[in-house]
Amino acid sequence: MNRQEPPPTVPPSESHPDAPRGLMARFRNYFLTGLVVAGPIAITFYLTWWFVTWVDGLVRPFVPIAYRPETYLPFGLPGSGLIVAVIALTLLGFLTANLIGRTLVDLGERLLGRIPAVRAIYRGLKQVFETLFSGNGSSFRRVGIVEFPSPGMWSIVLISQAPSVEIANSLPGQEEHISVFLPCAPNPTTGFFFYVPKSKIIEIDMSAEDAATLIMSAGVVQPGSDPQKKAAALAGMANAARVANAATLQPAPMKVE
Repeated sequence: MNRQEPPPTVPPSESHPDAPRGLMARFRNYFLTGLVVAGPIAITFYLTWWFVTWVDGLVRPFVPIAYRPETYLPFGLPGSGLIVAVIALTLLGFLTANLIGRTLVDLGERLLGRIPAVRAIYRGLKQVFETLFSGNGSSFRRVGIVEFPSPGMWSIVLISQAPSVEIANSLPGQEEHISVFLPCAPNPTTGFFFYVPKSKIIEIDMSAEDAATLIMSAGVVQPGSDPQKKAAALAGMANAARVANAATLQPAPMKVE
């Protein structure tokens, strides 16, 4: 009976030189996968917590001590100031909807209109808030692309309102223009505002939120991409890298001359 010889073992000193590299590659892939999953959640919770505490800090000094939750509880209650602010703003809107409230608002606006420096700031901010938070407004709800900054290069813009009569009469040509805002990456709060002929705008089927995400990510996150699918794809890449690295660690077969 032929006795089968055990396979030769490879001494530790003769192991594959790519072993440390494979371990670091697996660690990097797993770390990036965990970062993609936990990063957005952590940042969302942090921004939410920052906003709640910021509103609490603004509203709490105006709430009497007898009505503060921490007066009766052994710990503070985050969000109590935010609840007070929401109730106060809702009550303010209810009061300004009647005749007495509108009269008081008009009186306050006339007082602010007499102050030169404050008048321009207040009127500009009021128009911005009325445009953004009105239920029937269409500003920045449509997305388009224009040929900018040079021919053959296209940029995403948020479509705003048509120009006023004074500006429209001053624009060259007979074609109707429209105002657009071109956000800059990766900070979409900065950008360029300009008037462009309607024929030069190609409106696309994309929400303003998807456009902002596309700009902030510099094109990495495309509209319609599922974060869970991306995380699963990264996990699959990490698993494939682990299998490939494990294959490289196997001893090469001995060649018989």
